[in-house]
Amino acid sequence: MRVVIVTESFPPDVNGVAHCAFQTARHLVDRGHLPLVVAPTTAPGTKPDALAEPCPVVRVPSLPLPGYPQVRVALPSRRLAAALTEHRADVVHLASPFVLGVRGMAAAARLGIPAVAVYQTDLAGYARTYMGAGEAAAWRRIRSVHAAADITLAPSSAAQQDLEEHGVPRVRLWPRGVDTVRFRPDLRDEALRRELAPNGEVIVGYVGRLAPEKQVELLAGACGLPGVRVVIVGDGPSHAHLTEALPGAVFLGRRTGGELARIFASLDVFAHTGPFETFCQTVQEAMASGVPVIAPAAGGPLDLVDHGRTGLLVPPRDATAVHDAVRTLAADPLLRAAYGAAGRATVEGRTWAAVGDQLITHYEDVLAARKTAVAV
Repeated sequence: MRVVIVTESFPPDVNGVAHCAFQTARHLVDRGHLPLVVAPTTAPGTKPDALAEPCPVVRVPSLPLPGYPQVRVALPSRRLAAALTEHRADVVHLASPFVLGVRGMAAAARLGIPAVAVYQTDLAGYARTYMGAGEAAAWRRIRSVHAAADITLAPSSAAQQDLEEHGVPRVRLWPRGVDTVRFRPDLRDEALRRELAPNGEVIVGYVGRLAPEKQVELLAGACGLPGVRVVIVGDGPSHAHLTEALPGAVFLGRRTGGELARIFASLDVFAHTGPFETFCQTVQEAMASGVPVIAPAAGGPLDLVDHGRTGLLVPPRDATAVHDAVRTLAADPLLRAAYGAAGRATVEGRTWAAVGDQLITHYEDVLAARKTAVAV
């Protein structure tokens, strides 16, 4: 099968869309298919490693999003349509279509190529966070884009329900995988733990973008708990604000690969605070690392965290609830161990290979439906 993956972001970018697109391309290659990726150019000074890319990648010109330079917005380019034509695509995979993906959808429609749209970014939540309004307009855009696809794949049951309630047709569930070989409990590093918490504190970590929608400042109360050290991994526009809002926290910046896996496994508690996650990959990575999780009872974490067995779900945007959940787990090492072990057992079957095969089945269903429609 010849697949063109049109994605708003791709490595070396570090975010959920980029990671999922990369894993999708790699799995397609592993299964003998022929993927091609179309993605925006990277930021100046950032050079993609062609040897690390699982398949050919076509880069289209892009500019940084004003006020958020880590996000690149693709400019109009003939490279996209040319890539679809030259690759002789059987299916176009649209990863979190927003700008480049919308153009990919239009090009696929002109060329008569089936399109599978992957919903991954809560645009309505972002509109609420950054503009204080605009949710209705965001949903109109989401609906118009995804209604044109043969199917839309939602990463969680909450996301699927949101899409269907807002009139998006043909929605199916497609979760995300986790690398259970890279993220595993035996990477726990006592030397790193002594460096981060020299007085033997319980280490509570957050991993992800430092941006307003993530609401990382909800960990401020945890910073004041005796015997607790908060560790923040990631970067973004809220970095300066959070260094003031989280007194005593350790900021490690962006970490990737094996280093990130070692940090995950060395945590005692993982806390995610953002209420707008359509999935929340870092929750799965923490669980794979054998670490108990605290997360908001909203969006993707509802599917991932079994409250009272693998972690604790708290009301969204509730700083007191986050503080109390951290205090509960910090005080009980046996409970942490039980939650961590249950979390690891829960995700062991959620490999990228398993969910990648589910994706290929979705492709095959779309192709079969197109053939049936033509025959009729």
